Amino acid sequence: MKFEILTIFPEYFGVLSQSLIGKAIREGVLDVSVTNIRDYSKDKHSRTDDYPYGGGAGMVMTPDPVVSAIEAVDPDHKLKRVYLSPKGKQLKQKLVEELAKEEQGLLLLCGDYEGIDERIIDLCIDEEISIGDYVLTGGELPALVLINAVARYVDGVLGSSESTNEESFSNGLLEYPHYTRPAVYRGLKVPEVLQSGNHGEIAKWRKEQSLRITKERRPDLLN
Repeated sequence: MKFEILTIFPEYFGVLSQSLIGKAIREGVLDVSVTNIRDYSKDKHSRTDDYPYGGGAGMVMTPDPVVSAIEAVDPDHKLKRVYLSPKGKQLKQKLVEELAKEEQGLLLLCGDYEGIDERIIDLCIDEEISIGDYVLTGGELPALVLINAVARYVDGVLGSSESTNEESFSNGLLEYPHYTRPAVYRGLKVPEVLQSGNHGEIAKWRKEQSLRITKERRPDLLN
């Protein structure tokens, strides 16, 4: 799957070389490209921002460098173009799975300062997506979150496809607790049912724990 990232801070994305995502990139399962929007600025200082019309605090990213960058990396509009924005549709598991099915891939636009000129959205963007009800200094961290979440649903990224079948939100519930060796650690024991080898009882216990944890921490999901 292809991820085309547009940003004025390309250094942010060095972290993608790590862990399972980095391994998937090196093996060609994921194709990730990072474009510096400043390279498309006609300003002699490579500026990409200006004062907002109507006044107000902060600066706004200007349309021409951003639109030019988008048209350069996706000239035929084959990618689904996403702007990471607090005003966007919230990134939840269903949306993650839908994005993972985008055959051509995703273009992720990272805004900074007070945001981007609205005409960029009008001309180029297919969907605005938010990772939560809070505001960050830029779209780079949300882009990393989206890539990590979506990539887990791309064949070949995880060691086992079962990893996405029983985790939190995959079935509408929060995930059950996990345990590994040793069987006793600082007086705390692994539940006996998990050591019983009775797969039916283990499945029942895990379902009960998922329901209990969801009821305690996210009762809204049960609705």
